[in-house]
Amino acid sequence: MSDPTRKPLHKPRSLFRRSSALGALALAGALAATLFMAPPGTAQGAPPAREAAPQGQTSLRAADPSVLRVGSTYVGVQSTGGGIVVRQASSTDGLATAPARQVWADSRGRGEVWAPEIVMDGGRYYIYFTAGVGAAHRMFVIRSASPDSEYGAETQLALPDDKWAIDGTLFTFEGQRWFVWSGWAGDTNVEQNLYIARMSSPTRPTGARYVISQPRESWERVVGNPFINESPEAIKDPNGQLHIAYSANGSWSEQYCLADLRLRKGGDPTYVWDWYKSNGCLFGSNRSTMMAGWDPTLYVNGPGHHTFVLLHGDIDTSPPAGPKFPSMYHAVPKGTPYSWANRQWYTGTFVWWGDTTYSRANVPGPTSDKGWSLKFFE
Repeated sequence: MSDPTRKPLHKPRSLFRRSSALGALALAGALAATLFMAPPGTAQGAPPAREAAPQGQTSLRAADPSVLRVGSTYVGVQSTGGGIVVRQASSTDGLATAPARQVWADSRGRGEVWAPEIVMDGGRYYIYFTAGVGAAHRMFVIRSASPDSEYGAETQLALPDDKWAIDGTLFTFEGQRWFVWSGWAGDTNVEQNLYIARMSSPTRPTGARYVISQPRESWERVVGNPFINESPEAIKDPNGQLHIAYSANGSWSEQYCLADLRLRKGGDPTYVWDWYKSNGCLFGSNRSTMMAGWDPTLYVNGPGHHTFVLLHGDIDTSPPAGPKFPSMYHAVPKGTPYSWANRQWYTGTFVWWGDTTYSRANVPGPTSDKGWSLKFFE
């Protein structure tokens, strides 16, 4: 079922084409994130109108965007396969033509370098990334006082159980640091789950790991071998509740999509049944897997592995209800064969969507939870 109030979408902005409309959007987002002056309320009803977008493809193909804002500067990090580069620009569009400064190279033969994630903690920059071959993939971190220089040697994160781990990110919620990532339960890749662990510092996990999501719903098992939950990103809704938006289905398929986990009010982040999952994809290109009321994309296939582009990457700067806010994601243009090599970064927007029920069955606790959800737009 589609949302009758949703307005027709314009062609999405490819990340690396400049437009005055996107500049205005970025400025509006910056003000909202910094000042929180938007009026309260729900985002139900018709989504905000979309501006016209420029035509053409991106000038740089890349996957797994991670971007944060520092003042008026956008800082993005990207894997080169065997290293990591950082770009800085005054807009998200400008990142493509900004100099790519290498901040780390795989001098120790760590293996495939995937999905670097840049965060700030205590005024320092931390880049978490995956490196390894096959079952040896693990999470590593480098750190610096500067966003694009003076990073030291990598340190492997001592995550609990020492299992295969990718797509990790750090955030702080209610005064506690947390690390969330995608990993295996055992030593073989049957399915990729989302795990969470406490952190006593940005580089030191403490205690056990806890599963918070498994790819067990029919709409996240369309493409398997293995079944996938990955690329988690944290954000707080206008009610102060924690969300983990993540990617489901295989990243090698146009069935790749974004879904949501919402922690119930007052819930325990380590208790899996305090998390409520969206009843379908919230951003995807296949109608059959979309949550009721959410429409599939018109211009890209397989959108996933997104970033919320928050001030300092801090979830306490998550936007209020009402205004559009920038997001970024990777996808493949429709009409182009879907493959890892054809993925591109795109800019888009999202809004909070109120009074949304996530329901479940045959599990402990209440069978439904009503609260904020997310609507993403190309």
